[in-house]
Formats: sequence, structure tokens, C-alpha cells
Amino acid sequence: MSERTAPSKTVLLRRGEVHSPADPFATAMVVERGQVAWVGSEGAADAFADGVDEIVDLEGALVTPAFTDAHVHTTSTGLALTGLDLSDASSLDAALALVRDFAAARPADRVLLGHGWDAARWPGGRPPARAELDEAAGGRPFYLSRIDVHSAVVTTALLDLVPGVTARAGYSPDGPLTRDAHHAVRAAALGAVSREQRTEAQRAALAHAASLGIGSVHECAGPEISSEDDFTGLLRLAAEEPGPRVVGYWAEQAEEGVARARALGAIGAAGDLFADGSLGSHTACLHQPYADAEHTGTAYLDTAAVAAHVVACTETGLQAGFHAIGDAAVTSVVEGVRAAAEKIGLARVRAARHRVEHAEMLTPETIAGFAELGLTASVQPAFDALWGGEDGMYAQRLGAERARMLNPFAALLRTGVPLAFGSDSPVTPLDPWGTVRAAAFHRTPEHRVSVRAAFTAHTRGGWRAIGRDDAGVLVPGAPADYAVWRTAELVVQAPDDRVARWSTDPRSGTPGLPDLTPGNDLPVCLRTVVGGRTVFVRPNE
Repeated sequence: MSERTAPSKTVLLRRGEVHSPADPFATAMVVERGQVAWVGSEGAADAFADGVDEIVDLEGALVTPAFTDAHVHTTSTGLALTGLDLSDASSLDAALALVRDFAAARPADRVLLGHGWDAARWPGGRPPARAELDEAAGGRPFYLSRIDVHSAVVTTALLDLVPGVTARAGYSPDGPLTRDAHHAVRAAALGAVSREQRTEAQRAALAHAASLGIGSVHECAGPEISSEDDFTGLLRLAAEEPGPRVVGYWAEQAEEGVARARALGAIGAAGDLFADGSLGSHTACLHQPYADAEHTGTAYLDTAAVAAHVVACTETGLQAGFHAIGDAAVTSVVEGVRAAAEKIGLARVRAARHRVEHAEMLTPETIAGFAELGLTASVQPAFDALWGGEDGMYAQRLGAERARMLNPFAALLRTGVPLAFGSDSPVTPLDPWGTVRAAAFHRTPEHRVSVRAAFTAHTRGGWRAIGRDDAGVLVPGAPADYAVWRTAELVVQAPDDRVARWSTDPRSGTPGLPDLTPGNDLPVCLRTVVGGRTVFVRPNE
């Protein structure tokens, strides 16, 4: 994690609503030396007024812990913010028109970059053919990743920069590239980005995160996703400039990868260490074939490889972690971690808090395995909001019955599995309150969790996922990472979280949260503070 020098001034925030378990009716808070020093009532705040350096009048605003996004690709997020974004393209023709306009507007770029197309949502359901993309890009090198970032369509000019790519697994003469072919072409495209461009993209991503009340991001990097220079540059930038904290994971396998992760400053050889691919690209590894393809996807790691990696990480004092989406991939990860526990001891494996990213296709057996082995589920509720439902991409790929199994957040919580929420940005946007809403109003009702549980998973859950139980909550002694929000009237969810009831009864003694019922406006971030240092203030507020 990036280290910062805590500011020395003492700040009193008053006349607001402070979301704190230390006092469910708190309206004021004192921050000192980068930590929460006191939380309490407006009347009691008068005792601090003469001894502080600054008083902030909240004017009724809500103060909460800052969000933690537990799965981010920071540079790619910044490049998506500053590059071509096709996530709103409504058709193939609309996407190609955007490609033409973007290429014309960037005549000096050696390689053009774009992201976010999703042919599953387009009439006809097909991505651009290579000839169509060549024409739209004017014959220039162009890398255009699918929304899940597990496949891409590229121009002929970009293929020409990657010798031997046609012989790699996952190459298609006209369709999207997957697997090794995709990794090679992505590396070539990102390698053409200058250090200055990369740094500006990172700044843009972190500034955007801060504007949304995000105080920490977990960077999921690795040799197949980014580069060592990208990773170390990001950690250095976060340490030197005001902004969200950056926790780094480096996804490289076994002893060599563990050593490199430690040398690079990562807290784990984890993140997107791929056990499989994605459902949208037909590369998630399944027990049974896809509903719309006659195969079961791609397995990148087997049980033995998972076990070896977990042993190497545990013995070195680092977290292990795996990207696993399909049910077969999740099974391999659970069986591999269990094999590691049999070798080096269950208590040591549990204490390491290893994690699984995405973990979408779970069964009662694998959920029980997560609980048994102390695995954290690092999950993305926006995936369900985007691809769930009877007519969504999940149902297209898996059929409606299997699709209803996906992202069972309530079952994970009931079984005692720790949850950490994130976005996988740029796969889905940085949007913390939208993420909380997506979990509370899951498209499959039995998978819904309370707003309170979802909020905890997106704040304290991210800190717990890195082994910190003292943060992500506004209590004395905790890091002063918080956000100030303009929001409508607060509500308190009923004690029985299994039903969709709301209560404003103050006797509940539970801090209120915004009403996130679909159709209501989401809170607007007015200020974000990290370690007592203000990193974002909304203009004219």
C-alpha cells in the first residue's frame, strides 16, 4: 500500500450525519493526525471547537467511510476515460462510426486504443469483422477490447506488429482474439503507450475515483495485463501525489511470481491470476458446455498449480489469489487451496486471507469451501446489473437456469464468507453507490443482500481483504478515510435483512444510509478525504 505522511492539523466536522457504529446518532467528528479522534453529538462538539485548526460545517450532509474498490485496472481505466469508449454504442454501425471519428481526431497516435464493445447487446449480435475495422480505422493499428477485456477485435495493421500471432492459441482470422493471441496483441498495443501517456491515464483514473468517494483501490496487475513499469509507476504516483490509496497485487504464478510480486511492492501474487477467462468471451471454464457454444471454455490453471501457488505465497507471507468465474474454474481453485491446506496446515491458509476474484458460478459445495478455507470473495455486483436477468448475456451463454445461479451474494454472507466489492474497472465503471444498489437489488431476488451489508462489503470489506480489521469504519483510532455526500433523507433497513422492508425507527440504533431503491437519485460526493488529507472537493460546493 502506498504510504503517506499524515497531516498534522486537527479538523472538526459538525452539523451533519456521521455514519458510525461508535454512535448511531452522531452529527460530528474530529480528525487528528490522519485518524478519527472522536465521534459524537453536536452538543458535545462544542468542547472541541477551541482546540482545532479547522471547522467544517457539514450543513446536514452525510459523512461515511470512503469506499474501497477491491478490483481495478487503473491505467486501463484512465485510458478508457481518455480514449475511445464504446460502452454506450447501440449497434455495430454506431461503434464503427465512433471508431472513424476517434481515428480522425488522433492522427499522431502510433496505436489507437478503445474499449467497451458488447456485441451481445447489438442487433445481429456480432462484433466488427477485421475488414470493417480496418476501413473504419483508416488502416492504422487499433486495439479494441470487449467489455470484459478477455477478447479484442484488432486491425490488420496491429497484427503486423506482433510476429507469430497467427500461430498462437485464440487467434481468429476474422473474429475476436482470445487467450494467448489476445495477450500478445494487448501487450503490443499497451507497449506503444508512452510513459507520459500512462502516467496521465493513471492520474485521470485516480482523480475520477476520488470524485466518487473512493479512498482506496486494489490494483490488479500482472504480466498478462500490464507491465512491471506500469505497476511500479502507479505505486510511486500514489505515494507521491494526493489521491486514493493504491494497494497493489501482481498476478504471476508460483515461486518466481511470488518473488517478483514481493520485489515490485505487491502485497500479494494475486488479482487476475487467471484460472479461466470470461463468460462473455466464452472462455470461462464450465463443468457443462455453454448453451450457445459446443465447448466448456478454457482452463488456465489446474488444481496442482493452484496448490503450488498457495503454498509458495503462504510460506512467503503474501496473499494468493485467483481470477475464477466458471464453476469448473472455481472448483479447481477450491480444491487447490484445500490441497495446500493439507500440506502446510489449515490455520496458516486461513490466516493468509487468500482471495478469489469474481467467483460468479458458485455451488453450495464451493461456497462451503470458501468458508472452510477462509477465502475472501472479491466480487462485482455491477456484473449482474449489466448481464443478469432472463434476457441478459448470462442467460444467453448459460441458459436461464444456470444463469440464475450466478453471483449468490446472500448465500456467501449466510455461510460466513467475507465479501469485498469492486468494479473490475474498466469492465464496469467506478460507481460505488451503484454497486451497493446492484447488490441490494440483484436481478435474482434470493441473491440480494441488505444495503447495510452491501455498503460494508464496499467499505470495510476491502480493508479486511488486505488483512486490516481496523479501517473502513469511522471510529476513534481508524484511518480518517471518509467521504461527504449530498443525499436525500436517510433510512434504516429493518433488522430482518431477508425481507425488503425499511424502518426509520431510531430505536434500531443503526446508522442510516441513503435509500437506493431504483429510480431514486444516488448520493453526490462533495468531498473525499484520505488519511486526513482532502483529495477531492466538488467545485462550487
